[in-house]
Amino acid sequence: MGKIIAITNQKGGVGKTTTSINLAASFAAMKRRVMLIDLDPQGNATVGSGVTKPQIKFSSNQVLCNEVEIRNALIKTTGGYDLLATTQELIVAEMQLLQAQHREQRLKNIIDSVITDYDYVLIDCPPSLSILTLNALVAADSVLIPIQCEYFALEGLSGLLSTVEQIRSTINPKLHIEGLLRTMYDGRNRLALDVSSQLLEHFPERVYRTVIPRNVRLAEAPSHGTPILHYDEKSQGALAYLALAGEILRRGEKIEAQSNAQ
Repeated sequence: MGKIIAITNQKGGVGKTTTSINLAASFAAMKRRVMLIDLDPQGNATVGSGVTKPQIKFSSNQVLCNEVEIRNALIKTTGGYDLLATTQELIVAEMQLLQAQHREQRLKNIIDSVITDYDYVLIDCPPSLSILTLNALVAADSVLIPIQCEYFALEGLSGLLSTVEQIRSTINPKLHIEGLLRTMYDGRNRLALDVSSQLLEHFPERVYRTVIPRNVRLAEAPSHGTPILHYDEKSQGALAYLALAGEILRRGEKIEAQSNAQ
């Protein structure tokens, strides 16, 4: 059974989509079966995966509106993962969901129909707490939160953690925090060091040891429509996301071993 990870932060510009694309490609490079769902109407994960509008026969809009089965909408990417692409039409699905019964369960039901085909399903969420994000959190097993180490990071984080806890206690009891990922990190910056220290102090078990650095090659890769691993595999950004994928796999294996031992 595959693991579903929602990648989200209510604050934009924190490396959420960059993490979604490059973590998907890193898992795929490690021979894991991966699907990435672009659930952000901006469609950045779609473009960053090298998928252009003419290639999109069916998008997340038609899938969420129950017009097309998800298997018929998936696109194989050069990054080695399957993509449920998105266009601005996703706004139509968002409006329809607001009026639908059991609207928060729609994405869960869709993913459940293909979950046995994958080891990991990653969901790139919009930078807001919308009905789309709610669908992602109800469908997910866990939440990965990218955090830029800056002044407002902790303030936004507390609100998101509260939202996750509300959903866990009311709709999705299996939902938990997969981890907190420090992104765009510059160890020469005093503020970044201070915020990083606070994260480690308050969430010692949740912060990944892997840190995603500020990296020019990582910033360039989306404009070429490819994950950093295929754009410059020796760059610091590529090495960091491979390390993150390895850390997530090891955590999962450790938890599974502990569960089997009980």
